[in-house]
Amino acid sequence: MYVLISVVIPTYRRPQLLARCLAALAAQTLNEAWFEVIVICDGPDPATTSLLSAFWKTAAIKTEYIVLPRNMGPAAARNAGWMHAHGKYIAFTDDDCIPDPKWLEAILNAFETGKGQAFHGKVKVPMPQRPTDHEWNTHLLEDAQFITANAACTKAALLKTGGFDERFRMAWREDSDLEFALRDTGITPRFLPEALVVHPVRTPGWGISIREQKKALYNALLYKKYPQYYKKYIRQFIPPLYYVTAVAALGAFLFFLFNINTLAYVFLCAWIICLAVFVWKRLRYTTRTADHVLEMICTSVCIPFSSIYWNLQGRRKFKDVYTPQKSA
Repeated sequence: MYVLISVVIPTYRRPQLLARCLAALAAQTLNEAWFEVIVICDGPDPATTSLLSAFWKTAAIKTEYIVLPRNMGPAAARNAGWMHAHGKYIAFTDDDCIPDPKWLEAILNAFETGKGQAFHGKVKVPMPQRPTDHEWNTHLLEDAQFITANAACTKAALLKTGGFDERFRMAWREDSDLEFALRDTGITPRFLPEALVVHPVRTPGWGISIREQKKALYNALLYKKYPQYYKKYIRQFIPPLYYVTAVAALGAFLFFLFNINTLAYVFLCAWIICLAVFVWKRLRYTTRTADHVLEMICTSVCIPFSSIYWNLQGRRKFKDVYTPQKSA
């Protein structure tokens, strides 16, 4: 027997999560001779190297390990993985995901029965009844299309598109970029609900929502490359509330600075109202514990400015990106 499908997993300094993912792949119902697992470490990582050394001693599944010389981002790591793969089909998942035992069997069956050249499976995000803001946002992955937590395509399709754009240095929009590249070549990714992956929510540090605003850099890159697809499938732009909030805060500051107090108080009241609306929106479906409410208030002060800043940075950084002429 020979390898039919290769599983590509990028990782970096998360050995415990990777171990859980590898255990799920070792429990696949698909004949172990038909698939291989390729783990790509996005830079030197002794803990992950030790984990793989121990895994090789006990696991029966074929596993290869590639270490990139420096941190280059998940897009570059996935490219290194699929280019090294022996299978004619490539399945992608992430180190913090848990593939269902029948995951690979469902994907391989879809390819072998001619259902398509690219697929995105079902992603399940376990969530408490009253989640945090971060848990709620992660839960939205259940409705996302073609995310690398659970996606697959032929190696021929990857060769045709060139794979992932390595300018996407964060785990954000690089999967949509590949999806749009596939669509541009006439390949429509199809939904495969029987291919299930569970994506538990990791506990983040305080203020994660501010740090995540940097992802707006790559919204700008994706929109620059594929404006028609972005408008049709993503539709994520800076909310008008962010602009109103930022203008109100800036106006209050300037008017106070120049002792025009009447207008300053008008702008200050407008900013307080905008902030209250934003906090309410974030707490509407999430937990109301004291520490979470405090975090929502503090981060909501910063998010509009951070989001606008990173979006402008993205437009500046990627202003000369080639825009494909094909449209959706």
